[in-house]
Amino acid sequence: MTSGLLVVIDMQRVFADPDSPWAAPRFAEAAAGVRRLLPAFGDRVTFTRFVAPDKPEGAWRAYYEQWPFALQPPDAPLWRLTDEFASLEGHVLDATTFGKWTPELSRRATSEGSLVLAGVSTDCCVLSTALAAADAGVEVLVVADACAGADDDSHVRALQVLDLYRPLIRVTTVAELLAETA
Repeated sequence: MTSGLLVVIDMQRVFADPDSPWAAPRFAEAAAGVRRLLPAFGDRVTFTRFVAPDKPEGAWRAYYEQWPFALQPPDAPLWRLTDEFASLEGHVLDATTFGKWTPELSRRATSEGSLVLAGVSTDCCVLSTALAAADAGVEVLVVADACAGADDDSHVRALQVLDLYRPLIRVTTVAELLAETA
């Protein structure tokens, strides 16, 4: 079994639906990578959900002026995990921020050692989570083929930026990660 905590970031309907303004075009490929990773982590998996705040404050006001469709309560259908992951959501962490490095995730990650990140969007929530966790001194692995960006170029650029943070952050693949523990 692979060590560390797998954090599956924001595999939600709003990012999977091709008609959504926030669709990640390669969501299905990222989901396939996540499915391959899940058995290796057992119950050491946290799913996250990006949700809108009740009342946006600060710079978030301008953000939600740009994206008013997203100002929906946490139980709205767009915020649900996609059907394939909904039944697996044993531990779910909601956050109104791009970064999911919350005190709750920090406590859970610290007890497991490294943090393995997969999900969407590489260039937003994955990147924000990885940088905050690395700053906190946690070893972070980003599984490139279990992530998807807002578009292919943004995905690649985000991975390049993340790779600049070695050895705090390491970009890897599903096959490489699973082979390390085989």
